[in-house]
Amino acid sequence: MCCASSDCTSHDNPVSRDEAEKATKLKLGSIALLLVAGGVGVSLPLIGKRIPALQPENDIFFMVKAFAAGVILCTGFVHILPDAFQRLSSPCLQDTTAGKFPFAGFVAMLSAMGTLMIDTFATGYYKRQHFNSNSGSKQVNVVVDEEEHAGHVHVHTHASHGHTHGSTELIRKRIVSQVLEIGIVVHSVIIGISLGASQSIDTIKPLMAALSFHQFFEGLGLGGCISLAEMKSKSTVIMATFFSVTAPLGIGIGLGISSGFGYRRESKEAIMVEGMLNAASAGILIYMSLVDLLAPDFMNPRLQSNLWLHLAAYLSLVMGSASMSLLAIWA
Repeated sequence: MCCASSDCTSHDNPVSRDEAEKATKLKLGSIALLLVAGGVGVSLPLIGKRIPALQPENDIFFMVKAFAAGVILCTGFVHILPDAFQRLSSPCLQDTTAGKFPFAGFVAMLSAMGTLMIDTFATGYYKRQHFNSNSGSKQVNVVVDEEEHAGHVHVHTHASHGHTHGSTELIRKRIVSQVLEIGIVVHSVIIGISLGASQSIDTIKPLMAALSFHQFFEGLGLGGCISLAEMKSKSTVIMATFFSVTAPLGIGIGLGISSGFGYRRESKEAIMVEGMLNAASAGILIYMSLVDLLAPDFMNPRLQSNLWLHLAAYLSLVMGSASMSLLAIWA
């Protein structure tokens, strides 16, 4: 009764038993398909670390990172944010606060600001911890150097600073990869639920193909960030596996809630929750792609001093965003 009262549609389109069985088979097949697509996508950059051409000291590495960042940026702007605006602008919400205020942009802005706070506070915390843990050893080293090799104090202190800077950068890359995964995972679960809850075969078939490419390219972007973080093998496997299973898990949830748990995708509650989550995910991905992925590389002196590398990286960025934009035609 509660679900029916808040449903914006007068009735659901009837689906025959035969069509429902075919739809279920397609959904089960899509679980395996998205699992493979996501797993292959996120694994390629991690395996690529063993390929000399994809090592960080090679120029092609900048191009691969730019392509992945373009995929993530396009995902936020073209795939997720428009969906959030569409859901939160639904006629069903005209009588609510969401119908009188641009909540999609507001939530996306708040999530971007929240990501900034998490990013900076976490980096600052680990940086202070690193300085405090090494302050005693640094002082001892400087005193010994002053007694035995007074002329080399500056050299050793500078080396310690370089080591600290490198550790801070590594910590930041790990934070970036973890926050980025949160944004991508939220979106993956939502699109999985949307596919799993659908009862139309004509809707499920194109979604299966489009979302497979979607998961593959998103996996490429996330895998590239994880590879830069240089985590332990166990942590890398956990993050890659977590991303790979989220979309199939969402499909499973969609299957369950569409089989008798009273779920109505067009109810006010479902529209609000889905719209808010999409907007928050879009804010996270847009911030991370621009601030943490693209800005550091395109402001890198190595890139700016080489015109051809600069143009190649920009072309890779355009290609990454274009490849993901094409998928918006179908999903």
